[in-house]
Amino acid sequence: MNRIEWEKRTVRKMITLYCRHHLKQDPIPEEYAQLADYACERLDHCKYGDNKNLCKNCAIHCYAPEKRQQIREVMRWVGPRMMFYDPKEALIHMLNGLLF
Repeated sequence: MNRIEWEKRTVRKMITLYCRHHLKQDPIPEEYAQLADYACERLDHCKYGDNKNLCKNCAIHCYAPEKRQQIREVMRWVGPRMMFYDPKEALIHMLNGLLF
């Protein structure tokens, strides 16, 4: 699996966890399904491709301001809890943040 595919899988997983555990909604509300699709679309068009770093560390902010705020909210809530819900994914994500 290449980096872009891994990032897309991770962002979808994080949005799903946010909706299921924080919002207490399952299935994912349409607003968050659209956010996941938007994030994946942005990843598909990432100028850096498989050499990209984490989006929060990127010099180019390709998200629309509203979507960027929404994804930040999701990441702030899910980030500290990822270790409990998916430890393997959390460790890989943290290592990628240190390496890239």
